[in-house]
Amino acid sequence: MDLNAMEENYRQKNRTCFILGASGETGKALLKEIVERNIFSSITLIGRRQLTFEDKAYENLVQKVVDFEKLDEYAEVFQGHDVGYCCLGTTKAKAGAEGFVRVDHDYVLKSAELAKAGGCSHFHLESSKGADKTSSFLYLKTKGQVEAEIEDLGFERFSIYRPAVLLVDREESRPAEWVARKFLCAVSSVLPSMSIPITAVARAMVVDTLTDGEQKVEILENKAIYNLGKIGDKE
Repeated sequence: MDLNAMEENYRQKNRTCFILGASGETGKALLKEIVERNIFSSITLIGRRQLTFEDKAYENLVQKVVDFEKLDEYAEVFQGHDVGYCCLGTTKAKAGAEGFVRVDHDYVLKSAELAKAGGCSHFHLESSKGADKTSSFLYLKTKGQVEAEIEDLGFERFSIYRPAVLLVDREESRPAEWVARKFLCAVSSVLPSMSIPITAVARAMVVDTLTDGEQKVEILENKAIYNLGKIGDKE
């Protein structure tokens, strides 16, 4: 698979995109991939606050600040984008059960609805391994429910990513976490069903964008994400 040729071909289409959750770890990695590959004519970040970047490569980004509690009032922000990436998410530990559902279900679904109404044709959703709307676990049930409800919106193409444990390459203040991450990084290359580097998820989302999808709805489990995420790596 010639990634450079795919990128050049995609640039000719003059497409635009938006990213939800660019301040999160996956969103940051995804934005970096997209900016470096320069595959979109315009990139819009939609979030709760304005983000600051030191690198001049980010100076042409469009940023739109919204109130996720009143998304209907920001419908115009979602208009005119060909591709949408949703990396929104929190945890029950951070936001409580109610707050988790509000972010990972309500905000995500409403954003998808506005994106569809605004003309978005390809919607990407970062979900989770084990997502299942019939699960007895709130986290997995919520992820599965929002997947199903966005599928019902009828995007021309809907890509769902279900990564396992996400590995983030950052400095840790707790040595035990650093050791655990290094161990999982080593294991991920041998057993890609257990964990995955966050950079691989971002790369997979970009590579998937560049390819012609054979299915209207595609679910990429962790191993498929891992394999896509290796494309373009230097040997």
